[in-house]
Amino acid sequence: MAKAKTSYLCQSCGAVHNRWSGKCDACGEWNCITEEIVEAAIPKGMNGARKGRVLNFASLSDETRTEYKRFKSGIAEFDRVLGGGLVPGSATLIGGDPGIGKSTLLLQIVCALAHNKTRCVYVSGEEAVDQVRMRAHRLGLAKAPVELMSATNVRDILSSVEAEQSPPIDVMIIDSIQTMFIDNIESAPGTVTQVRTCAQEITRHAKNKNMAVIFVGHVTKDGQIAGPRVLEHLVDTVLYFEGDRSHHFRILRGVKNRFGATDEIGVFEMATSGLVEVENPSALFLSQRASDVAGSAVLAALEGTRPMLVEVQALVAPSAMSSPRRSVIGWDPNRLAMIVAVLETRCGVQISGCDIFLNIAGGIRIAEPAADVAVAAALISALSGTALPAETVFFGEIGLAGEIRQVAQADLRIKEAAKLGFKEAVIPKPKKPIGKAAEKSVSSGFSLQSVKHVQDIADLYAVKQINPAMAGEHRKHANQGF
Repeated sequence: MAKAKTSYLCQSCGAVHNRWSGKCDACGEWNCITEEIVEAAIPKGMNGARKGRVLNFASLSDETRTEYKRFKSGIAEFDRVLGGGLVPGSATLIGGDPGIGKSTLLLQIVCALAHNKTRCVYVSGEEAVDQVRMRAHRLGLAKAPVELMSATNVRDILSSVEAEQSPPIDVMIIDSIQTMFIDNIESAPGTVTQVRTCAQEITRHAKNKNMAVIFVGHVTKDGQIAGPRVLEHLVDTVLYFEGDRSHHFRILRGVKNRFGATDEIGVFEMATSGLVEVENPSALFLSQRASDVAGSAVLAALEGTRPMLVEVQALVAPSAMSSPRRSVIGWDPNRLAMIVAVLETRCGVQISGCDIFLNIAGGIRIAEPAADVAVAAALISALSGTALPAETVFFGEIGLAGEIRQVAQADLRIKEAAKLGFKEAVIPKPKKPIGKAAEKSVSSGFSLQSVKHVQDIADLYAVKQINPAMAGEHRKHANQGF
């Protein structure tokens, strides 16, 4: 029989090394390789091994399939991100920065589920039972019928869950998966082998018992869930709890969901009584906007299936340095560099020698390219010193030739803008008629300003610092089909 051997695993990417070294050759991280004991492997090949069981195949169109009823917490923002609630037998992973509010959110969720006659168990590997009770008392949730457990041994946890048969447990919280361990593995809790094996065992047990389980995962300094991506592949849903500590807004974002839409978000506000859901994020993000200041534009963004209006702020200042500064908060810095290059090359806007500061107000992060037109309008406004119309929203993607491209769900964006009292939208020139929802908004006094080229935005808002020769040349190309 083969003996167990020692291997060295990278805790960042999961690469296996024959010996220890200070740097992982696979991912380039330093001081991330740890020693782990690997059990003897099964001999290669199936010759001589026992035969497997003969399994029955199921039909995809089987009419006798079981319809699962989701566990709804009553917290609309959380249920929205999941696609309507927790699916029985599903595994969900929530990650976020330390202190962002993951444990607070989950405690509120299990208490809300428990009040809806759902049996919930909260397993904490980081806090004692009395400490969890103290947090529940501070949040006003001390009377919720939630069962608590403080344990880190997966064998003990699953044996305790197995013993509870009447009524069966519906939802279990594991806070956090990095503190769990299996006693027959010679590795410390939090290592790649322990995290992967613990998650596999708990997920397998949950699916067999139709019990929804939610894992809390630690994150690295880059904001990614600690360890290799194998943990994210094991679960059904991956959620990230985001937010800037200097702001009281928190964003729950779904990046993977086998039972609903991805990129869906839920917005919460941190208050003294815990996390409070925000039903109208657009009105909240625009509540402190100064409409008469140059460099401010309103973006009609789309997060998942939710349209949302946010403020894009730009500041352009003369630079005394050979390399002007580019400071970006809430958006992709590479995307800003591209927009600046397009404005300089295709419109003749003299902007590359200036310091540029860009901010998405409210602490939210926007990743979609539909923000290009709003960013370009904010930069043009800041450079010219002319404030944009207060009741105008912007969206659209800008290409390297300066053309403005279509984006998804334009009618939802227009409808959201009209609902909040805006009167005009600067949009890419549509190739087909807009939807019925947008037609109703237009017929009720909402106007659409179609643009084909980024030069059209510069013409709308009278930028002064333009090279006339370059502007005329690119306007000629714009009229030829961009």
